[in-house]
Amino acid sequence: MGIGGFKILMRKFIYQLHLWLGLFVSIPVLAWALSGFLYALPNTVEGGKIDVIDNARVKVSPTEAIEKAHEFAGKTLPTTALTLLMRDGKPFYQAVGGMGMDSILIDAENGQVLITPLPNLATRFFRQAHFYYFAGGWQTWLLLLFSALASLSALTGIYLNYVHWFGKRNRTRRNVV
Repeated sequence: MGIGGFKILMRKFIYQLHLWLGLFVSIPVLAWALSGFLYALPNTVEGGKIDVIDNARVKVSPTEAIEKAHEFAGKTLPTTALTLLMRDGKPFYQAVGGMGMDSILIDAENGQVLITPLPNLATRFFRQAHFYYFAGGWQTWLLLLFSALASLSALTGIYLNYVHWFGKRNRTRRNVV
């Protein structure tokens, strides 16, 4: 096989690689795009509607809320975020990080603790597709893998375009001369 045959074989391999990478990478990109579309639709994903917090109704301090969450769990939870929000017209603290993807709600008026109810199907899809929660401990590695594959797909696409356009120009010049 001469150099011309090797170039054709290599170009065919890169073309096939580019097609397969495009198909493989398009699946998570499509899920990510769909989840973003769901988030843009009003009241489809929980948290899409934002209510103003009624400060006069907040009787429990953030420190007390975290202590209540620890008491509820029976251990010290590794809380990574504590958010004050309105839920069904009532102020709640939402403690995140202590129970994985789940969170704990602490009523900001009386300190009563609840486990956050399961979100609706659209919200679960949004969280799984947008933040890769389904991957568990592999979340970061999966995101890095898909980023690398998307980069490789882009690079092979750039190469194929370069070969196509500059190869066509060189072929045209050879035919003119």
